[in-house]
Amino acid sequence: MSNRLAKESSPYLLQHADNPVDWYPWGEDAFRKARSENKPILLSIGYSACHWCHVMAHESFEDLNTAQLMNDNFVNIKVDREERPDLDTLYMEAVQSLTGGGGWPLTVFLTPEGKPFYGGTYFPPEDRYGMPSFSRVLIAAADAFKNRRSEVEKATAEITGSLSSRPGTASGTEPLATEALDNAYLTLKKDFDELNGGFGQAPKFPQPMALEFLLRYFHLFRDEAALNMINRTLSKMATGGIYDHAGGGFHRYSTDSHWLVPHFEKMLYDNALLSRLYLNTYLVTGNPQFRRVAEETLDYLLREMLSPEGGFYSTQDADSEGVEGKYYLWTLGEIKEVLGEETGTMVADYYGVTESGNFEGGNILHIPKDQLTEEPGFIADAKASLLRRRETRINPGRDEKILASWNGLTLSSLAEAACILERDDYLSAAVSNASFLVNSMTESGYLRHSYKDGHARGEGYLSDYAMVIGGFISLHRATFKGEYLKHAIKIAEIMAREFWDESEGTFYDTGSRHETLFARPRSMQDSSLPSGASAATLELQKLSRITGNRQFERIAERSLRPMKDLVTRYPLGFGNWLNCLDFYLSTPEEIAVVGPRRHPDTLALKQVICGYWLPNTTVTALDTDDPLPAIIKATEGKEMVNERPTVYICRNYACLPPVTSPDALREKLG
Repeated sequence: MSNRLAKESSPYLLQHADNPVDWYPWGEDAFRKARSENKPILLSIGYSACHWCHVMAHESFEDLNTAQLMNDNFVNIKVDREERPDLDTLYMEAVQSLTGGGGWPLTVFLTPEGKPFYGGTYFPPEDRYGMPSFSRVLIAAADAFKNRRSEVEKATAEITGSLSSRPGTASGTEPLATEALDNAYLTLKKDFDELNGGFGQAPKFPQPMALEFLLRYFHLFRDEAALNMINRTLSKMATGGIYDHAGGGFHRYSTDSHWLVPHFEKMLYDNALLSRLYLNTYLVTGNPQFRRVAEETLDYLLREMLSPEGGFYSTQDADSEGVEGKYYLWTLGEIKEVLGEETGTMVADYYGVTESGNFEGGNILHIPKDQLTEEPGFIADAKASLLRRRETRINPGRDEKILASWNGLTLSSLAEAACILERDDYLSAAVSNASFLVNSMTESGYLRHSYKDGHARGEGYLSDYAMVIGGFISLHRATFKGEYLKHAIKIAEIMAREFWDESEGTFYDTGSRHETLFARPRSMQDSSLPSGASAATLELQKLSRITGNRQFERIAERSLRPMKDLVTRYPLGFGNWLNCLDFYLSTPEEIAVVGPRRHPDTLALKQVICGYWLPNTTVTALDTDDPLPAIIKATEGKEMVNERPTVYICRNYACLPPVTSPDALREKLG
C-alpha cells in the first residue's frame, strides 16, 4: 500500500512511495502531527541518483520491523535535496556541527518545531563499519526525546548557536590583493597529485572550479606549472573510467586515486561545468583532444538529458537492474561480438579490456596511457557501434525534474560552445533552453526552482537566480541579442533585492518569499558546483561593468571581501570565490560590438572574439536594429565607423581606437 509520497512529483520521493514507513513530505501536516502527538521528527534527505540512499532504503526503509519502529516513535519526513536545497543546507550544517562530517543519505532527528538535536548519514541495519545499527539509533533518539528532554533542548540550543555564528559576514577591512591568489595557488600546488592529476587521494572529485582558477592563474601570470596541473588532470580524467568513453560525459567521482572506478551516477551540473572547462582549456592550449571531450560531453547532454520542452533533466542513476554500474560495463566477448574479432581485439586493447575485467567481473572502458592523445581512426566508428549496443540494455533511472540553477550552468556551457565551435545545434539548444527558463520557469518575473510534468514548483533560490543570470550573459555573447542581456539585468535586480542582506553584508540562499525556517540558510562554500553567493558575486561584477550599476559593484565587493582568508586557506572549498577574486583584481576590460547582429561583418567579428578565452572581459553587443536600454553603459556613445560593424576595446576605463576588420581585432586581442 502506498504512503503519502505517492502524490509527489519528485522521482526520489516516488522511489519511497511503497515503503512501509509512514512517510510525509515536508509540510505543515507532518509538523502538526508531531506537535499534537508530542513526537520527534525523523528527517531523511537524499536524491534519486544517490547509491547509498538506495542501499539504506533497501536495508531499512523497506524492512517491516524497522518501519514499525520508525512509525511508532517518530513522524517521518522524506525530502529530495535537489527540490529543497535550503533544507539540505541547513540540516547538513547541523549534522556537520554534531559529527564533523556529512553526506547522503542525511538522517536528522528534530523536535516538533523542526530544530535538530541529533543526526548522521547512512546507518547500517546491524552494527558494523564501527557504526551503530539504525535500529539502535532510532531507539536511542526516541528515548532521549521522551526521557531526557533537557539534553535534547541543550543540543538544539548548541546547534542553533553554531549556525548563527557562521563565517562570511564580517565586513573585512584588509585590501583584496593578488597575494591571496598566490597563496591559494601554492596551497593547491601542495595538494596536487603529480602522478594522476587532481587533488588528494581517493575518493577523487573533478574540482572544475579549482581547475578554472588554475587556468585563470596561468592566464594572469603565465605560470607553466599551473597549466601543467590542468593538462595533467584533464588528460588523466579523460583517459580514466570516470569518463564515459562510449557515450560521452562524466560520472560523479572516482573511488580511486587514478580515475578508473567511478561512482557511476551522472549529474547535469558536473557535465555542464566540465564541458566548459575542457573547452576553455582547448582555447588556451589548442589541444584538439580537449575539444573532442567537450563536444562528446555536450552531445551526451543533448542526446540523453534534454527534455522535449527544452529543459535539461537532473541526473542519471548509478544503478540499473539494481546493480551499480551494470549499464556501463563490458566483457571482452561482447566487444568482439559487436565489432568482430579483429576490430574488437584492437578496441579491447585500446580500452584496456581483459577477460578477467577491472570491476566486478566486467570492464570499465579506459585508456591505459599516460596522457590523452589523438584517437586512432577506427575508434570513432567503434564507439558509435558500442553505444548502439549499450542502448539496447535497460537504462539507469533518470531524474526528470528540471532545476533552474543547473540549467543556467548548462545554458552557459552550450552558449559558449556554440560561440567557439560554430555548432548550430548547440546554439539552437541554448536558445530553446533560454526560452524554457523564461516561459516555463518564471512567474511574474520571479524564477521558480524546479519543473516537472508540466508544472514549475517552488520559489527560486539564490543559486537559481545567479546561474540563470550567467547563462543569459553567455547567450548574449553567443547571439548578440539584446533580449538576453535585458533578462539578465532584470533577474539580477530581483536577486539583489530578495537575497542580499545589507545589514549583515551577505547573501542568503532564501529570499523573502521563501518559507521561514529555524535559521536562514546560507551556504558560502563551493562544493561540487558554485555556491549561490559566489555565483551571484561573479555575475554582479560582470553586470556592473556592462551597465555601470554601482550598486551591483558595491554588493559584489562587500560579498567578496570577508572571503579572503577562507579562499586562501581552503581553495578547494572556495574555488569559485577565487574566480570572483581574480575577476575583481583584474584590469577592467570591456568589448563592445556595434552593428546589425546578422550582418556578415558583425558575425565575422564575433567569431574572432569567440576564439579567445577572455575570463575577465565583458562582451556587450549593440544591435543597431534592436537598441539596448539606456542603462547599458558599455555601449554608450559608441557608433559604427563608416557605417561598418565596429568593435571597441576598453581597458582600465580607456578605449583603444575602434576596429572594423577581423585582422585588426585579432591583433588587438592577441
